[in-house]
Formats: sequence, structure tokens, C-alpha cells
Amino acid sequence: MSGANQSSVSEFLLLGLSRQPQKKQLLFMLFLTMYLATVLGNLLIILAISTDSHLHTPMYFFLSNLSFMDICFSSTIVPKMLANHILRSQTISFTGCLTQMYFLIVFVVIDNFLLAVMAYDRFVAVCYPLHYSSKMTPQLCALLVTGSLVIANLNAVLHTLLMGQLLFCADNMIPHFFCDLIPLLRLSCSDIHLNEMMILTEGALIMITPFVCILVSYICVICVVLRVPSTKGKWKIFSTCGSHLAVVSLFYGTIIAVYFNPSSSHSTKEDITAAVMYTVVTPMLNPFIYSLRNKDLKGALKKVISMKIFRVQ
Repeated sequence: MSGANQSSVSEFLLLGLSRQPQKKQLLFMLFLTMYLATVLGNLLIILAISTDSHLHTPMYFFLSNLSFMDICFSSTIVPKMLANHILRSQTISFTGCLTQMYFLIVFVVIDNFLLAVMAYDRFVAVCYPLHYSSKMTPQLCALLVTGSLVIANLNAVLHTLLMGQLLFCADNMIPHFFCDLIPLLRLSCSDIHLNEMMILTEGALIMITPFVCILVSYICVICVVLRVPSTKGKWKIFSTCGSHLAVVSLFYGTIIAVYFNPSSSHSTKEDITAAVMYTVVTPMLNPFIYSLRNKDLKGALKKVISMKIFRVQ
């Protein structure tokens, strides 16, 4: 077997979350419910923001983009998993596996950068309120989102090309419910040191840089909040930023647990649990977290839902 791109494996078997038939039925219903909740919840956020002119601000522009990316993120993984259950098939082609991995990386990185951009937006709003409209211009907002897309795609191309160079000789069973970097690296019979090094260096840089921006932004916000004399003023700022911090903690906690440890130290169960959290649970919870304490968004959502009910009647 010679040549960088040759491989004896033409397809992989996704073993999923469980091999027990009873558990498979339960997991199918659970993941179908969570996926529908993810799509519906995030679509409602997008509709509420697009139809309410009061929400046409940078903060909600970034939130609507995050909601759209969360729909795409879950749609990269969950429909294939549900289809495999219905068709009673566990196979995914080699090309299909790399394609799924590519889009997974794209949406993880875009989510990462959007969370950093949203933190910067809150930093400007709290620390420089008088200059907010002049600093957060529509052109800058569009540039930040476009830049995130470009970086995410370049990063995905790099890791997909590196994975495509590896040989997969015999074992084609992936003990996971989607094609992820770490499980695929474990199956390769090639030297994977370059792949691991790129994950721990370039990949870490892509993830850590926005995380540092988030930390710096919120340290500055906290410093400003501590100087606010009224308790009501402090609570208003914290309630605005609290939902974002909750999403950041959930997202980064699971990503770091999965990707930034040597592959030899990973246990399959821990990887799958963390993967479920950031690929399915977090996108589903985001609409609830962001709308829970936001009166403007709650009001816009009520208008959208009432309009839909009125049209049905």
C-alpha cells in the first residue's frame, strides 16, 4: 500500500451511543426531540430578531448568527445519526466521514469566534457606552462574522487534508456517533504525531485566542461594574452578560475536555459524553439561556409565537 492518499478503508461504521436495542430506541427519541427543540428554538430567535426593528443592533445580529450556526452545527451530526437508526445502518463512506468532520470543525470554530465577538460587543457597550454606535458599525459587525467564517474554513481545510493523508488499514469501527478527529486518529495505522501536534498548537491557538479575548473583555466589564454605585445598575449589566457567560462556560468546558488532552488519555465514554454536550445539548440550550433574562427578546418571541398562532386560527 503506497501513496499518501491510498487507504484500504472505503467506509466506516459509526457504533453510536449504545449497542442495546432498547437503549437505541430511547436514544433515538431523545435525540430527535433535542434536535427538533434546537431547530425550533434557534429559528424562533432568528425570526424574533429579524422581525423586531428594536433588535436590529450588533448584539442581536451576532446572536442571530450564532443561532443559525447552532442549527447548522446540530444538522451536521444528528440527522445522519437518526437516519442510520431508521435505516438500521451504521455505515458512512470515507468521503462522507471527512466531509462531516470538515463541517464539524467549521461550526465549532465559528461558534468559538462568535462567542468572542459577542464578549467584545458587551465590553464596548459597558465600557464605552457613548461610543458604542460609532465603534460597533454594521461594516465592522459584518467583517467580524465574515472573518470568523474564513478562519474556520481554513482551519477545517488544514485538518481535513491532514486526515486525508493518513492510512486506515483494517479497523473501521468508530466508537462514536459521528466522525470526530480523535476517534479517527485512533483508527489510523499511520504516524499521527503531525496531526496531534497541529491540534495541540494551531488548533489550540484558534480556540485559546478567542477565549483570552472573552476573559479580558469580561475582566474589563467587571471592573466597570464594581464602580457602578447602584445595585440595580450592577444587576442590569450582570443579567445582560450572565447568559453569555453561561454559554461560554458550557461550550469551552466540553471542548477543552475532548480535544486538548493527548489522545492516549481519552476514554471513549468521556469523549462521547462531552461530545453530546457541545454538539447537541449546548445548541439546544442557547435559545433558552439567551431569552431567559432578556425582556426585549422575550417580548419579540411572544410576538412571533402569537402571530403564528393567530395565522393558524
